[in-house]
Amino acid sequence: MLTPTERINNLLSDLRLQPVNFEELFRGQNKLTPLESVELFLNEELKLRIEKQNRLRRRNARLPYEKTIEDFDFGFQRSVSKEQMLRLSDMTWVEQAYNICFLGPPGVGKTHLALSLAVKGLDLGYIVAFETLDNLMKLLKTSEISGASRRRLKYLKKAALIVVDEVGFMPLTPAEANLFFTFVSAMSEKTSLIITSNKGFDEWADFLGDATITTAILDRLIHHCEIINMTGNSYRLEHHQSITG
Repeated sequence: MLTPTERINNLLSDLRLQPVNFEELFRGQNKLTPLESVELFLNEELKLRIEKQNRLRRRNARLPYEKTIEDFDFGFQRSVSKEQMLRLSDMTWVEQAYNICFLGPPGVGKTHLALSLAVKGLDLGYIVAFETLDNLMKLLKTSEISGASRRRLKYLKKAALIVVDEVGFMPLTPAEANLFFTFVSAMSEKTSLIITSNKGFDEWADFLGDATITTAILDRLIHHCEIINMTGNSYRLEHHQSITG
């Protein structure tokens, strides 16, 4: 025979509510009225639902790893300040669909800072997504034949913030450049983009292969945009660890 707790949790499952540890929830609450007990239970259900949604959003964001502004070495990387990043971490710019571009050579911390803002967005309840440009191209090129690609692109369209990493590492074909333009154009004024690129904007025509489409992409990307040019040596190279010590 099922215990009362098991019967209640079965009912919660039927109602698509979360199982609750009632002993823990009501410990020391023996003076609650029936209405207060219901209120306590509903508040617990709301908390569990929010936690579940947060876990789901984090999984769907597909961040390669989580970073924070606090663990960034601003002493090593002086071309961007902690105060500047803290101002951006209020995330109010997402409501206005502003973009951020981190430009600079490999290893200077572009992806770290982009991910720290993505994590902040997730913490504040925004739908966030991460894609390298290479993987974004694969999604766009296979959307007509792949259900997984269509579902991912549908999720990207719902996102408030999308990080597009490693822009400029590999040249795009004319068809890929057109797909990238279509993507940026579709996001313009609706979704915030964080772009990391190892190329300055004056070099984008080289890997995009077309000056006209480059101008069209940049026109939409930097119309409302914070551009952060990062300089210096690679942090990874400066702080590499030798296998032999």
